[in-house]
Parts: sequence; C-alpha cells; structure tokens
Amino acid sequence: MTSVITGDIIKSRGTNPDIWMGILKEALLKLNPDKTYWDIYRGDSFQIEIPKIEDSFLAAIYIKACVKTLKNLDVRIAIGIGKKTFNGKIVTESNGEAFIFSGETLELLKKEKQNLLIKTNNKTLNAELNLYFKLALTTMDNWTSNSAEIVKLSIENPNALQKELAEKIGTKQDAISKRQKRAALDNILELNQMFKQKIATL
Repeated sequence: MTSVITGDIIKSRGTNPDIWMGILKEALLKLNPDKTYWDIYRGDSFQIEIPKIEDSFLAAIYIKACVKTLKNLDVRIAIGIGKKTFNGKIVTESNGEAFIFSGETLELLKKEKQNLLIKTNNKTLNAELNLYFKLALTTMDNWTSNSAEIVKLSIENPNALQKELAEKIGTKQDAISKRQKRAALDNILELNQMFKQKIATL
C-alpha cells in the first residue's frame, strides 16, 4: 500500500511561474530527494508518491505551507491511499488504486471548491477524515505568508525550540509563539496524530 498526492497551484495563471516553481520544487525535494517519486506537469500540476501512508497528511500540509509563503497563492491537494500495481520510471507513469484515487479526487476538489480531500477504499474513513480536513481548512486556507512560513519551518524542524526557530528567521521567540497560535499549528499536529492512528486501520 502507498499514498499519492496530486495537486495544482491555485491562481497560478495570473502569476509568473518563476515565482512559485522553485518553491514547489524545493518542497517536493524536501519530501523526497529521489526525483522518480515526484513530477511537475501541465505547467502547474504535480504528483508525489509518499510510500509511508501515515506521512501523507503532514506532507500535504507541508506543500500547502510552502506555496502559501507566497502571497495570494494556494494549492489544491488530493490524497489517494491504496495499492500500487505498476511501478513506472517516473511517478506519473505508475498506476494502481492510490494513483487512481488521487487523480479522481483532484477533479472532485475543483467541482466542490475545497482544497484538501482524501480517498481510500474505506468510505466511512473517507467521510470522517474529509470532515476534519474541511474544518482544518477554515484556518489553513486563511494562513498569511507569515503563518505559512512558521508552519513550514516547524515541520522542517520538528524538534526545534521556539528560540531556535526565531534565530533561523531573525525574529523573537514570542513572535514565533504568536505565529504558531495564529496558524493553529498545535491543532494541526494533533490532527496529524489522529490521522496516523486512523490510517493504521487500513
């Protein structure tokens, strides 16, 4: 079993690709340095396989945070979890349940105007997780660039103290604390822990 994230950049057509392409590539490289596991195609669409299915939600949040460090940009993300039946030379050539689920769900996102959904072969689990995602998106869709930056930094440095994060971006510790609270980071990380527990039942 594997997980696949398929997504596209919202409002990319009105923005110079040079502005966001580097950010997106850096995010995908950070998640997996092996480029056979991810691809950027059709201009503003991307796909990445996350072999550890329990890591897929946090990976999606990381990509969203990276993109939202750029003002007025956001990302649609569809997570598919299931079997992998064909291993291609690049991720977009691979196939199986996870890839089909992810692709189908991205199309659904566009229709429903929601920015994060998951599909597995368990309909009850899908409904539960997608409700949690919908609630979390009320905060995440409204992240400012500063909020997105602190989420990105916190995910990259999970064991770092607030003081250490402050030093990395040249600000004060209390500023880090305030930004993390505004971004609802603790709630999102709590949701990630619950996600891991739920996904372990598949």
